[in-house]
Amino acid sequence: MKVYTLRQFGFFQTVLINTVIFLALAGLLPQGMYVESIWSALLAALVLGCLNALVRPVLHILALPLTLLTFGLFGFVVNASVLWLTSNIVGSGFHFYGFGWTLLVSMIMSFVNLIISSYFNREQKS
Repeated sequence: MKVYTLRQFGFFQTVLINTVIFLALAGLLPQGMYVESIWSALLAALVLGCLNALVRPVLHILALPLTLLTFGLFGFVVNASVLWLTSNIVGSGFHFYGFGWTLLVSMIMSFVNLIISSYFNREQKS
């Protein structure tokens, strides 16, 4: 049986997962995050997927010294920066009410993605 991790999912599967996460977090955190519609969430997930492929690796390399100094915690700031850039590109249909909320959402998204990938690893090993 094949073992899947979130990195091995296809681009569109990851976009679908991120769309659902955006919609769920907008419902759970209405004071910190705004998503106008499912189409805004889908557009944000598409933009985030492209930025994760193109911009995030460069930011991680540039932030490597700070990431090492903070034992990896600065990686959340890099992820939050990419989310913040996503909200600026998408526009008024998808935005955060502050960088602190963006940081919280990036931490939650990392945790959810970890749970999803571990679930698929467990499913495939059984």
